[in-house]
Amino acid sequence: MNDKTKQVLSLLKKQYPKPECALKHKNPLELLIATILSAQCTDERVNKVTAKLFEKYKKLKDYTNADIREFEKDVYSTGFYRNKAKNIIAACKIIYERYKGRVPDDFNKLLELPGVARKTANCVMGNAFNVPSGVVVDTHVSRISQRLGLTKNTEPVKIEQDLIKLLPKNEWIMFSHRLIWHGRKVCDARRPKCEICTLNKLCKSAFKFSRGYPT
Repeated sequence: MNDKTKQVLSLLKKQYPKPECALKHKNPLELLIATILSAQCTDERVNKVTAKLFEKYKKLKDYTNADIREFEKDVYSTGFYRNKAKNIIAACKIIYERYKGRVPDDFNKLLELPGVARKTANCVMGNAFNVPSGVVVDTHVSRISQRLGLTKNTEPVKIEQDLIKLLPKNEWIMFSHRLIWHGRKVCDARRPKCEICTLNKLCKSAFKFSRGYPT
């Protein structure tokens, strides 16, 4: 791990000592569903939707028996609701039939579920099972990693590979949480608060917005 990455980690740990997963959940199934819904949607919106969804659908069988049209209405505001509804119900049926009703704690098995790509699988492995299978790369992690100069890539899979090379494995899970919280509180997509950012001396993009050069 290079000096810059060490400094970034140290400063983030001081600012966000105990960050939690931004998606509210009580068990692996709820986290899986919330993460599928989070594609192209804010965590805040997902949490509003799942607050009602998890009250209505309490068990795995509630999802496998769900009416697809009704479920589409339940998740409508998260966007791409038809695909999300179809994938969630299909994934739950596979979990029920193939894995005896338990969300698999295996990265490759998670990837086989409908609607699950690396981000979702990493999120579930890390937050439900505390297994660092990779680095979760959402819009916040992608944006801040690029601004800091930790990666030159723009594709999530390539960004993840760059971060995996830079970070020790025991930091993979919490690093994502810290960047996500930093993105929500300080490093906004359009108007980052560079003047109060603890990382501004390490960031190659710091204060560019105030100079008229958005990153």
